[in-house]
Amino acid sequence: MSEHNKENILFICEEHKIFYYESLKRVRQADVYHNALCYCLGISSDTRRNIDRIYDFATGNVKTECLREGWQTSGSMRVVRMAFGLYCNHTPSIYDYEAPEEQLDECRRYTAEDLFCCSYAPYFWQAVQIRYPEYTAST
Repeated sequence: MSEHNKENILFICEEHKIFYYESLKRVRQADVYHNALCYCLGISSDTRRNIDRIYDFATGNVKTECLREGWQTSGSMRVVRMAFGLYCNHTPSIYDYEAPEEQLDECRRYTAEDLFCCSYAPYFWQAVQIRYPEYTAST
């Protein structure tokens, strides 16, 4: 990410900004996938606090079981699903369910409508811009 882009990133709060840059130091690879993941998971104080329950920095794997943990709120689940979708390019938590109806229900929770219909929408859009800079750069 260029210095110019760093200056233009929208953060929800100072803690989000600190978390983002500190998390980037922990990832295995510096790329748009990890940048979007770290940015997104920093949006919510709940996800910042529980980062190691969501993502394994050593292996680079997401921990989908975190979506069923007691600390999760509807907002933090949106943050996690948005982060997972941008990082994995799919809906990894659907494999936590065996029944096709449950998989379909989980898949629906990754739709733009379900994710963006909340106060985090401006930050989710920023995460999309971080993940897809070649398509979202303003001219």
